[in-house]
Amino acid sequence: MTRSIEITPELLLKAYAHGYFPMAETADSDRLFWLDPPLRGILPLDDFHVPRRLRRSMRQGGFQVRLDGAFDAVMQACAERRPERLQTWINADILRLYGGLHDMGHAHSVEVWIDGALAGGLYGVALGAAFFGESMFSRHRDASKIALVYLVGLMRAGGYSLLDTQFTTDHLARFGGREIPQVEYKAMLQDALHRAAVWDPARMAEGVAGLMG
Repeated sequence: MTRSIEITPELLLKAYAHGYFPMAETADSDRLFWLDPPLRGILPLDDFHVPRRLRRSMRQGGFQVRLDGAFDAVMQACAERRPERLQTWINADILRLYGGLHDMGHAHSVEVWIDGALAGGLYGVALGAAFFGESMFSRHRDASKIALVYLVGLMRAGGYSLLDTQFTTDHLARFGGREIPQVEYKAMLQDALHRAAVWDPARMAEGVAGLMG
């Protein structure tokens, strides 16, 4: 008989440090499985590209960006079923585990607010100088994209060196996202884990200004 091992936030951090991340088949699933794909998606921080239309949208303003103010709400929004995505991999265990990592100071959210309502955002895990992006959502045009720009600005200002997106999509490719071989990713990961970085909201505006030119 194989004894199952309880997945805890502490075990999750160890898994991330070795290049693994968990997912569920569906939101209703009661099991998690580990992934370590042969090709890994990353967003190079030094080559991050802000599309011209998004720059115009951001300069028009009309939004606020907050950090870690509504972490649970961001996760719940990422887990919502939508017409274009009837299933989600975020189940009750994922919600519990990442909530625990947030309580430990390792999981963070970037939130975009419009007229006092949560319009979009993202969440992920910080470890050393690496940030592992987990999921994002948008209820308003460009809201999740704005959150991503602010995340990268914060990471650049805080000394981070690796933004892991797990996979690469057409959406992320517009910002410079690409896939790299597993062996290259793990070398970058180990380098990032031995670097110091700070999640410092006070320096976020400085980093975003550098991206906007």
